[in-house]
Amino acid sequence: MAHGKVTITWLGQMGLMVKLGATTLLIDYFASDTAGRQTPVPIPAQQIRGVDCFLGTHDHLDHIDHDAWKIWAKNCPNARFVFPSAHVQAVSEDGVPAGRQLPIDAGFHVTLGNVTIHAIPAAHEFLEKDERGHYPCLQYIIEGEGARIYHAGDTLRYEGMLPLLRSFGHMDAVLLPINGRDGERYRRDCIGNMTFQEAADLAGELKPGLVMPGHWDMFADNPGDPAAFADYLEAKYGMKCRIPRVLEAIEITGGQGD
Repeated sequence: MAHGKVTITWLGQMGLMVKLGATTLLIDYFASDTAGRQTPVPIPAQQIRGVDCFLGTHDHLDHIDHDAWKIWAKNCPNARFVFPSAHVQAVSEDGVPAGRQLPIDAGFHVTLGNVTIHAIPAAHEFLEKDERGHYPCLQYIIEGEGARIYHAGDTLRYEGMLPLLRSFGHMDAVLLPINGRDGERYRRDCIGNMTFQEAADLAGELKPGLVMPGHWDMFADNPGDPAAFADYLEAKYGMKCRIPRVLEAIEITGGQGD
């Protein structure tokens, strides 16, 4: 991979802006000011311009924000949209023309100029397929400008996930959900993710260049503890993490482990 400037900017929850050279990606950005949200929208949907590709890992409001995607389909007329193949109908209803859709399934990849986006399955909360055999929830590995960035979407760790991730090589940055799961949340149909310990174990075994916890800030009834994640990661693996700040641009140096 050719090396160039790469920056990542956390936008709350699992929202991430990734700039790889001249290419800008927006992943799982929740831009709607809905009831129950305890953090302000960092960039209103109407102000988003110049994005080359919008990515959603699965069809939940805080990952594919349909109200926002309808706006971006109009305001970013050259942008492409990457999402699980299971959700073509829902994305089409957002007004995204078929020619700008890049539906993807696990085991496949799409290319945008010098950027490649790989998809692997996510288990949120189960590793399952729809009636057509598509995984409704995905994780993305993004490669470009010499960097490799892993966005875990919403997932539990499942058998075979670690070797699958390792097959891509060294990760220069990872964003992992840490909000966990429990019976109380499951009973109200709030399905879960890795606990902070499980996420830290995954990071400790992957040994990426940069580790960031996500999915801990947005909703009071579905929280995570980034300080506990950071403490566990350091105590068990001697690794530091970066607890991100909204709109803080972090420059990534790619290829350090390849």
